[in-house]
Amino acid sequence: MIVVTGGAGFIGSAVVWDLNQRGEDSILIVDHLGESEKWKNLVSLRFDDYMDKQAFITKLEQGNFGNSLKAIIHLGACSSTTEKDAGYLMENNYIYTARLAQWHEGKRDCRFIYASSAATYGNGNQGYRDDEDALDTLQPLNMYGYSKQLFDKLAKRRGWLSRCVGLKYFNVYGPNEYHKGSMRSVINKAYPQIQDQGTISLFKSYRDAYKDGEQQRDFIYVKDAVAMTLFFLGRDDVNGIYNIGTGAARSWNDVATAMFTAANKKTTIQYIEMPKELQGKYQYYTCADMTKLEAAGCSHVCRSLEESVGEYIKEYLAVDEYLR
Repeated sequence: MIVVTGGAGFIGSAVVWDLNQRGEDSILIVDHLGESEKWKNLVSLRFDDYMDKQAFITKLEQGNFGNSLKAIIHLGACSSTTEKDAGYLMENNYIYTARLAQWHEGKRDCRFIYASSAATYGNGNQGYRDDEDALDTLQPLNMYGYSKQLFDKLAKRRGWLSRCVGLKYFNVYGPNEYHKGSMRSVINKAYPQIQDQGTISLFKSYRDAYKDGEQQRDFIYVKDAVAMTLFFLGRDDVNGIYNIGTGAARSWNDVATAMFTAANKKTTIQYIEMPKELQGKYQYYTCADMTKLEAAGCSHVCRSLEESVGEYIKEYLAVDEYLR
């Protein structure tokens, strides 16, 4: 059985969807549904069972699963970059992951793959190389990134990275992110504005090196991100920290243009003030160094920004559709 924590969430449900496409449905979904509508991500998926995250970790540590687990793909976390409750982030992103990794220590027949984040790179002054030896030099800009960074460093100190995989996801977007509120991609949030008002709002730049809307990110479509994630299943000899991105930086203006093209409308962009609380924590440029993943044997070719934005809008947002 494959366990997917955060399996009702954005990337988690997309991983389950991809596993289903490969004929795999011996899956245990672990999550905490609460009052959100992420349960809708599960409706069209095939899996054996669902379990709350607290019940799962208790049963796991008590040995209730025996040797039945083939893999744990740990994507469950608080992913809000604006979350201010440091204790909540530490409990969800650091302590829970450490408990899973501690359980996994000594297990020979279970793959452990966990989600780190490109937020650990901070302002990018140290580059975007997925090099474990450089972990101590990184300085995240927010508590979310710091909670992820802390576990990466713990995994290195404990030697866990020699037997597991940590994935640094860059800017992932695509179907099944509908429940994420303010953490949805700009594509998801701005599509109704484009449809209703014929315009999109992007943050102004506060650095001379970047014109308004020319801040750049490594945007990756969720279908590409999960294909890279599942590359590590069955490859027990490939371990450590790896970037999950396209290796190309594109501007927010590029994103907007792709959206208007997909919606068959004229590109009209308004530049608005960035909230003051974000101005010192904003990444102006991210671009995944994909050298390490390619050297490990992953040959997946990502869709272009234009292709994937077009698919997302036409096949999902415009028709209110989920992965199925």
